[in-house]
Amino acid sequence: MPADPLPQIVSLAAAVATVAAALIGGVLVRGSTAVPAAVWSALAATAFGLESGCRAMGGLEDPASAACVRLVVTALSLCPIMSLLGGKRPQHGVWQFIVASLAGVIALPAASAILVRPGSPPDVHPLQRWFMLLVVLVAGMNFAATRHAVAAGFVVLGQGLLVRPFLPFGGGRPESAWLDAIAACLVAAGAMLAALQSIAWPVRQVGVGQDGTSPDPAAVIGGSFLALRETLGAAWSLRIMERFNAEAESRGWPCRLRFDGLHGAGEAGADAGWRDEAIRTGRALLRRFVTPEWMRRHAGHPHENP
Repeated sequence: MPADPLPQIVSLAAAVATVAAALIGGVLVRGSTAVPAAVWSALAATAFGLESGCRAMGGLEDPASAACVRLVVTALSLCPIMSLLGGKRPQHGVWQFIVASLAGVIALPAASAILVRPGSPPDVHPLQRWFMLLVVLVAGMNFAATRHAVAAGFVVLGQGLLVRPFLPFGGGRPESAWLDAIAACLVAAGAMLAALQSIAWPVRQVGVGQDGTSPDPAAVIGGSFLALRETLGAAWSLRIMERFNAEAESRGWPCRLRFDGLHGAGEAGADAGWRDEAIRTGRALLRRFVTPEWMRRHAGHPHENP
């Protein structure tokens, strides 16, 4: 065993907490294309937990072997955000094979070092190092304008510290067990904070129709859109906004979809039938990412049949 196994034990405990938060997140986002990202998160945290457990028992003392294992963990840690960036139906299922292939390409230097150059650390190309840094930053920017911004900040900071050996100007191998423990705690804190936010404060934009009976697009569409924004982040939310607003402008609807929900849906119009058209369009766009049951859970009129 190492002289001081405490940092590895802390890292292992943080990894277990992250796995639990990822599994809870997977349940919370059920019915959306974010479920595979939650699974990837759990796999990455499990891999890091196995690495930490091995270190706590005195394994991976060889720097080259330690670097190879950390590169595999790094490759898995980049998969959740890559999964989200491809989370549009119907190709989101096939996209997971692309994500897995990307992880394999990133981890390839580790396999090369083990099979071709035993005892040598993985030789990671500079372009690959910059790509990994870019992916980490994109993960943070995707949620920077959402209510999960603080949680995402913790995760990105911790992830950056964990993958630091393979970022530009990195040393190539993990050198500080306590720095790894701090990084793992940051990731765990961010993951648990995001899960607690989703449980305690569900997103919903509630409204009623002008006549008190007809469905209000702000409630039917807005609530689902805001929940999707918190689930998939800014990248796909901005795309949905662009498509919906283009349709609204071409048809003369008195509403626009903004990053904080639907605006202008309560204004009077010559033909109140625009509401039904707007709702149909909004649902069609949302169904590329979520199921009708998911929309019922997050819309202002949860018992209405989409």
